[in-house]
Amino acid sequence: MFALRRLDDRQRKIKSFPASKTRWGLFAFSLATFLTATTAPILFASQIADRRELVTQNANVRVHNSKELQQAVQAAQAGTTILLEPGTYRGGLTFNRLHGTSDHPIVIMGVDPDNLPIIHGGNSCLHLREPAHLELRNLVLTGAWANGLNIDDGGTFNTPAHHVLLAGLHIHKNGSNGNHDGIKFSGVDDFRIENCTIERWGKKGSGIDMVGCHRGVVENCTFHDGDSSFANAVQMKGGSSEITVNRCRFDDAGGRAINIGGSTGLPYFRPKPQGFEAKNITVSDCTFIGSMAPIAFVGVDGSKVHHNTFYRPTRWVIRILQENQGSDFTPCRKGIFSNNIIAFQTDELASTINIGSGTDPKSFKFSKNFWYCLNRPGTTRPAVQLPAGETESIYGHDPKFSDSKKGDFRLAPGSPARDFGPRAIPKENAPVDAGN
Repeated sequence: MFALRRLDDRQRKIKSFPASKTRWGLFAFSLATFLTATTAPILFASQIADRRELVTQNANVRVHNSKELQQAVQAAQAGTTILLEPGTYRGGLTFNRLHGTSDHPIVIMGVDPDNLPIIHGGNSCLHLREPAHLELRNLVLTGAWANGLNIDDGGTFNTPAHHVLLAGLHIHKNGSNGNHDGIKFSGVDDFRIENCTIERWGKKGSGIDMVGCHRGVVENCTFHDGDSSFANAVQMKGGSSEITVNRCRFDDAGGRAINIGGSTGLPYFRPKPQGFEAKNITVSDCTFIGSMAPIAFVGVDGSKVHHNTFYRPTRWVIRILQENQGSDFTPCRKGIFSNNIIAFQTDELASTINIGSGTDPKSFKFSKNFWYCLNRPGTTRPAVQLPAGETESIYGHDPKFSDSKKGDFRLAPGSPARDFGPRAIPKENAPVDAGN
């Protein structure tokens, strides 16, 4: 606008140019006008680009209220860090295509990790469509009618959300009696969820529900529901693959603490159905307390569950099911269950394992597990024979937990189960702050 105003002024001067002036003067004036009209916009655009580059590389934006938060996120560019001061912010926020870069992600985070900002209410506290290279850190998400946090591909299955990091989040008391989740991921690739606490989600939903997600890690997180036999803590379905759940704690975390696979409507698979609900999922170094079934393999084509502790499941240790019965789906198969500690009570278990129709249980492998019956210490075998022969396992010995009554399931010195269950974290790799 500035350049256009200058051009208008010069054009008015040309119209009033005295006839007595020489043609050379008119030519010089016209040339100056031309140069101003053509170069000023370029210089002005260059200045804008310089300022944008400065914002892209270095911007830290502090916000104190809901309006400032919305404005800051809507203006965010690659490299912007939005810092939320402690306080309560209005939920129900939806943002589209927040795109950082690998070197300059967009970051939304609480300023004070000891006094987290709260995003409260709305259908979802936060709904992010098609983000890329985005980080959410040190936030509380609570009071949403449906999902606490919703991240998806915007329904464009060929352009998934990607490179998303969630760290130090506390997501609790979201959802209702329906299928509502703490975190809902649909079409998200290359992600990490770490040091988060997720509690009290929808009674028929998941702590984390993943549909068509790939190449992700859920690590050092804590899940607690305690109120529903229909819920689960972590679910990976709809064509999900290459996901690891590692070093997490599941404390009465729904009927199925981890649902590897599930039942997904065919239009929602990402990509289109490949014959499985989930593939190449790993669950390792986790601790499970309670739950009707800590682990369920449902429409799986190969996944591993190893080096975990299962303490007093209330009905089964494992379920092998086939809920999507389409002819194009392979029967649930090729699961591996190894190096786990299972401490159970016969008066609580219906059986060790529940096998549904349409599955291939004999393709599963069981080995190097440590089984101990708490109410019958002399029991030497699991309550029910497993569907495939088990090798190199130990039965009937007390694993010697440090203090199970206080929830400490680390192994005491001299434990015979030292080669089983969650492996110790090397000190150099131990997390400094669990964020809980």
